[in-house]
Amino acid sequence: MKPAAPEAVPVPMLVLTRLQDHVEAINQTLRRAGHAVHCTWLPDARDLVDALIQINPELLVVFADEGLLPLEALGELRARTQPPVPVLVVSQDVSEASMTTALRAGAQEVVSLANPERLQLVCARELRAFRLERALNSTLSSAREYQRELAAFMQGSADAIAQVADGIVVDANPAWLELYGYSEADAIRGQPLMDLFDAESHAALKGGLAACLTGKWSDHRLRVTAQLADGTHLPLEMTLSQGEFDGEPVVRFVVPSRRHDEDEIQRRLADAVRTDPATGLLHRRYFVEQLRARLAEPVKGGVRYLASIRLDRLDQLVGQVGPLNAEELVAQFATVVRAESAPGDLAGRFTSGSLMFLIERGTQRDVEAWAEHIVRKVHGSTLKVESRTLPATATVGLGVVPASVQDPAGPVADAVEAARKGTEKGGNQVYTVGRADSDTRVQAYDKIWVRHIKAALMENRFRLVQQPIASLLGEDKGMFDVLVRMLDEQGKEVLPSEFIPAAERNDLMKNIDRWVIGASMSFCAARKPAGIFVRLSKDTVNDKSLPIWLSNQLKASRVDPSRLCFQVGQDVIEQHLDGARELRDHCKRQGFRFAIEHFGGGADPQQLVGHLKPDVVKIDGTLMQGLASNNVLQQKVKGLVQVAKGVGAQTIAERVEDANTMAVLWQLGIEFIQGYFVHKPEEVVLG
Repeated sequence: MKPAAPEAVPVPMLVLTRLQDHVEAINQTLRRAGHAVHCTWLPDARDLVDALIQINPELLVVFADEGLLPLEALGELRARTQPPVPVLVVSQDVSEASMTTALRAGAQEVVSLANPERLQLVCARELRAFRLERALNSTLSSAREYQRELAAFMQGSADAIAQVADGIVVDANPAWLELYGYSEADAIRGQPLMDLFDAESHAALKGGLAACLTGKWSDHRLRVTAQLADGTHLPLEMTLSQGEFDGEPVVRFVVPSRRHDEDEIQRRLADAVRTDPATGLLHRRYFVEQLRARLAEPVKGGVRYLASIRLDRLDQLVGQVGPLNAEELVAQFATVVRAESAPGDLAGRFTSGSLMFLIERGTQRDVEAWAEHIVRKVHGSTLKVESRTLPATATVGLGVVPASVQDPAGPVADAVEAARKGTEKGGNQVYTVGRADSDTRVQAYDKIWVRHIKAALMENRFRLVQQPIASLLGEDKGMFDVLVRMLDEQGKEVLPSEFIPAAERNDLMKNIDRWVIGASMSFCAARKPAGIFVRLSKDTVNDKSLPIWLSNQLKASRVDPSRLCFQVGQDVIEQHLDGARELRDHCKRQGFRFAIEHFGGGADPQQLVGHLKPDVVKIDGTLMQGLASNNVLQQKVKGLVQVAKGVGAQTIAERVEDANTMAVLWQLGIEFIQGYFVHKPEEVVLG
């Protein structure tokens, strides 16, 4: 007697339809053709993204006549799986026109329940093609992974490594066990990955996992906080990569080891001399030395601020725990603050109970958002000393560092004074010392800058710089944000933060905007990028002569207008809605695209999008400050993405500075990102 043949593994499928009868019809049709299938019914398209990640289907069937999902969304959805999941559209209309529409949207075929034999043949074809592509990808991935593993073995790597499948730790090497404080691998195998990290690290971990599984994660480092076996917490930096374990795809988490060669030992000894042992930050003397060196270099873009961060009621807290435990209080306070700093921030311990940070961000509002996040984080934490648990709050004082200032004395004094006044007003807040100039000083300042700006316009001493916009869903499309710089008479670059305020007060922005538009058209004609974003001021938004001027520029440059997207800030649109709507209409008629930037920074974004129906929305960069560990911000950004997609607009996140933020944005459905994490601005070269 022959042994029974093993039962075939069911093919995982998703069926998007309102009717369960349709699911059963698909199931029966394919089973009659010999396909063992497992159909998951999705009556709501909002569950589709999560289902694609969790179920990893081999086939997606969409009943298009029911209108649950616009066909235009298919391409983006397919990009969330690797290889892209084949999509079959079920419709009563199986015609050349319907097939063309579906294929253009990203589907593989249009079928109907009325012709079951054709449905069976199409499914067999697509499943075969999908499995061949997956097998090829797996083979290539395994070959690359073998090479990496061999190289790591040859180098005697002692990296801590854990392998994760479906969110569960399936293997961990001795270095990982030692890091976490376990003696046996069985103590960690089978644990959910999230149980090994604190709750604020979960969003970034989930985004990184999903991106890595679909092949869209490069060599970025996640900053997370581990929960060790003894209950303590440990900040870590780790890399993610695709791998294979027992024939199944896994994500490999690696915490790089520190190799103690002679150079490393010397560096660590030098760091130990410069670093305060309690806070892990620079001693005051060395902080000031590095601060002077940083201020001697021009800011790369945006604004610079000094932040004095003071632990509120320090004397009272010390009185409760005793003077011998004062350093432990400050150490725990510093640990909370350090976790929220960006890689480029310079930080030091300034006094017994205060820290000082030099931070560079895109705008003043970004700085304030970061400082407010610090205040919330400290307020939400507790200090634990021996048997006591104490509530904590902090005050952040901000002092601006003008681009032309190299001596830190003034900005440091401003930050310290701001922190003192904020503490006097009750603490637990962000405070900035107001230093409003008199009218006479502003007029004198403007008189000088107006002369420089007019001369630069006449002598063509403006330059464009381009900042790449990266895709989170696939290949980068060659899109750029363009920014303007002015050169002084010696050829040194002048940042917009120095001359734009004077230009805005003296009606020169229209002239600068037109120079930027003309240069951008020349760039498009010469380099033919997929798209560039050109920001417009409020003066240009209300400029009635702009449409005619644009039309003449188009004729002269012969550029494809769809390559240019004009962007206007949400704050400007809210103050000049009629002008913005007219500008949008002119852009549409002439073939340009239109975008809202700093989206989400004002009131009622849904109504604004409904009025303007932009092609693109750029999510406000201030919402990126602390996004990776702030669930409230994550829900807000998710809501903004849904609002944008409701009118068919693409989404771009502004001023993304680290891998954790990128990982969370990927999970929230953002399509593109820009910022210094992607690339710093580079001068546009037309030669």
